[in-house]
Amino acid sequence: MVETLFVPKSRKSGRGADINPHPRFDAEQREAFDDGWNIEEDETRPKTVVTEERAKTIITRNASPDIGFDRSINAYRGCEHGCVYCFARPTHAYLGLSPGLDFETRLFAKPEAAALLRRELSAPSYRCRSIAIGTNTDPYQPIEKKRGITRSILEVLRETKHPVGIVTKSDLVLRDLDILAPMAAENLTKVGLSVTTLNPTLSRTMEPRAPTPKKRIAAIKALADAGVPVSALIAPILPAINDHEIEAIVAEVAAAGATHVNFVILRLPHEVKDIVRDWLAKHFPDRARRVMSVMQAMRGGKDYDATWGLRQRGEGPFAKAVAERFALAAKRHGMNIGTVRLDTTRFVHPRAPSAQMDLFG
Repeated sequence: MVETLFVPKSRKSGRGADINPHPRFDAEQREAFDDGWNIEEDETRPKTVVTEERAKTIITRNASPDIGFDRSINAYRGCEHGCVYCFARPTHAYLGLSPGLDFETRLFAKPEAAALLRRELSAPSYRCRSIAIGTNTDPYQPIEKKRGITRSILEVLRETKHPVGIVTKSDLVLRDLDILAPMAAENLTKVGLSVTTLNPTLSRTMEPRAPTPKKRIAAIKALADAGVPVSALIAPILPAINDHEIEAIVAEVAAAGATHVNFVILRLPHEVKDIVRDWLAKHFPDRARRVMSVMQAMRGGKDYDATWGLRQRGEGPFAKAVAERFALAAKRHGMNIGTVRLDTTRFVHPRAPSAQMDLFG
């Protein structure tokens, strides 16, 4: 069943996505249309609503051969940063919510994450390998400032000497330097800052509630000065939008103290392709067709190719040119492509949680 849904011609949401496509798993679908009435619509910015989720486990495992970790933790579902291109948007469909505005405004927090982590690490069968934080949604998005769930997770990892890699767009990570710096001294942590552009206007359009590029560069410097290994991730690279900045971004992050750098070409899985198409039409009407043409040329004529090894890089002349430019820029500034390998030999199982009092403590 397809339900028609009136959508106003213009929405000033202050968010990344301007549309809220229906979850793809629902039997009923909505189809947007303009009824032609010039009625002034309520343009109140949608508020952020946070629901606490009672998760049963906190460590997520994967077997993807093209990423450098097999386990990760996400303290939140959805992300208020509102990055229009976020490849994690389609995961909201599993909750019966839209990957569009719902992904940015209807968030889920896992307040028991640290307790769950302690329980899972205390299992006698647990074998230590580096945990990645920030792989799906940003661990330092705005609600972390109040809730502190990411910090509570780091406290458990520090206690157990468990290696952890963090990826974020936020300088809020500096709040936790008191944990990260001592861990880094034992080769137990690293941080990756995602820098999409150096242009604050473009950044506000692409990722409206993420910290400015200037703040991210400053965070790289502060982390490096504190002895925390820092990498920079140029992601995503959009043809005709930010690809011209590759060399400039590499130069900036290198000067700030990042030692490693990497990149990802724009990915358009599931609903992301519709959200990005709509965003391009509104913000870059002169380049929208060009962007999608190049994207399809890199994906075998499709908007997206999920093949391992190709989904983050693409193929063809444009993809090859980006990779070569990136490699030359990294070499020019003495940077390594990739990331730091952490120490997994120091791990100590935590004491299993107990409901009884410790008679001998």
